[in-house]
Parts: sequence; structure tokens; C-alpha cells
Amino acid sequence: MTDPLTDLTGELKNFQEIAKYIKPLPGEIPTLEGIDVFGDTIPLNGVAGGDHIIYVDFKKRYDLQARIRQGQLDGRPDVVANLERCRTRAGIALMDVSGHQITDAMMAAMLHQAFLLGSLYELDMFGHITKRLFENLNSRLYQSSSREKFVTMIYGEIAQDTTFRFLSAAHPPPVVFSNEHDRFMEVSPDLCTSFPPIGTLPSNDVIDRSKTKSALGFKDQYELNEWRLMGRGDILLLYTDGLLEHARGAESYFQERLEGTIRAIKHQGAREIFQAIKADALGFAAPTDDISLVVIKRT
Repeated sequence: MTDPLTDLTGELKNFQEIAKYIKPLPGEIPTLEGIDVFGDTIPLNGVAGGDHIIYVDFKKRYDLQARIRQGQLDGRPDVVANLERCRTRAGIALMDVSGHQITDAMMAAMLHQAFLLGSLYELDMFGHITKRLFENLNSRLYQSSSREKFVTMIYGEIAQDTTFRFLSAAHPPPVVFSNEHDRFMEVSPDLCTSFPPIGTLPSNDVIDRSKTKSALGFKDQYELNEWRLMGRGDILLLYTDGLLEHARGAESYFQERLEGTIRAIKHQGAREIFQAIKADALGFAAPTDDISLVVIKRT
């Protein structure tokens, strides 16, 4: 007869191994002319938690040339044009599942696979990732998860012309550090449109809407925000609430302390900026949640 504790330990170890393989590899970090990117997750338990990053460097992850040839054969100039644009842009998805236990990584893993599978269909049908993918993810999670669990998410695409277009589902808004002004810039709330967490309200704009019931109503159609990194050396940060709420007693790390850290190392690369913020934040206080951060710098 096996020992239940041994069995449970073995199951958790097996899950940790599975979760490890959905973590982005160094080669998946986007490479774009004039744009430097680096990011990582710091799990509260040191192994795996509810935070998750997915990089979509289209030219690395997909055979764009083969897809362009197929689009030409199919007589789809719209798809071909969208695929051509994908050569000079990359996507970054940052998710935060409520909770920071190892088992919360299971929902992150589910979304990881659903997102990448959906991305394949999006490229086949449209030549790029559209809002339709996120409406479907939202509907699927609404049907299959507990109301007690929710996921905030931001998906953005950075282009070589420094345009950053993003969609937010109750995620902390990005912030931009201006190299010229040496501080974080104020951003109009009109440029930070956000929606409920993924899976909490069903989408109104899906074909199966009539088959879905919701006592709290339906979510409006997702909208995109568009920003532009105007100055050379400007730094865009994507992060989870583990960084936003990081504190030492009543003293918050975000934004004043974070701004000072960036000011001191703003001339370095994205990886070095990330490492400096990580070291300073962990030295400032012990984390109470998973922390994720992606640094995007105009070089």
C-alpha cells in the first residue's frame, strides 16, 4: 500500500516539471530592430505560481514566409498583408491568476495552451492575432472555471516603429519612463481602457451568446489602446499586481522607489534594467505575491 503523502509529493513534483516547460525560454524573447525586450516571473514560492508570460515573436515562432505563400495561393491579399506586418512586430501576453500556489499554475498552463492554439487559428484565418481570440478565451474560461478564480491579463504588440497596441482585462496599466524627462509620464485614462478579468463575465460579441446565461450580464466588446514610445531610450514596463502592491509596511515600492531605480540605470539594456529592479525590489521587502515584469526599451 502506498503512502498518501508520498503520492501527493510525487504528484506535485510531476506538476512542477510540467509547469517548468511552459516557462518562456531565453530564445523566445522578441528581437526587433530598435527595441530591446526582457522579462521574467519571480514566483512567491520559488517554483511556480499564478503569473505567466508568453512571448510571440512572429518571425521566430511561425514560418511566416510559408504562410505568406499559402495566402497568395489562396487569393487572400488581406491575410498576406497582415502576415507581412507581423515581420516587424512581436506580442507579449502577461497573465495573473488569482492566488500564488503551485496549483494556480495549472490555470496559467491551461491559458498558455489555449492562447497559442488560438493564435495558430488566428494566423490561418486573418494573418494576425485579433480581439476575437480574447473574446473566445474569455467565453471558454467563463464556462469552465470557478467564479472564485479569476485571471487578469494584458496582451500587447510592440512594432519596430515603436507603436504599442494592447488589450487589458483588469490588468495594471503599463507605465512609460521618459529618458528625456527622467521620470514616469502621465497617461490619459482614455488610453488605458480595461475590461473585467478573463472569465468573470461572458462575452456579448460571440456567436454562441444566446446559449450563455449570466445573472450579472455580459462584457462589452474588447477595445485596443495604442501608445507610441516617442523618445530614444524610453522604457515601457508591463507588470503584475505583485509589483504594484509591493510594500514595506506603509511604504510602497511603486512608483517613487521604482522610478528612482530606473533613473539610475536607464542607459543600460532591458535585461540589466530588469535585474536591477528585481534586486532592488527584493532588497526593499520580502514579496507577498508572485511578481512579474517585462521591460521594453527603445534603443
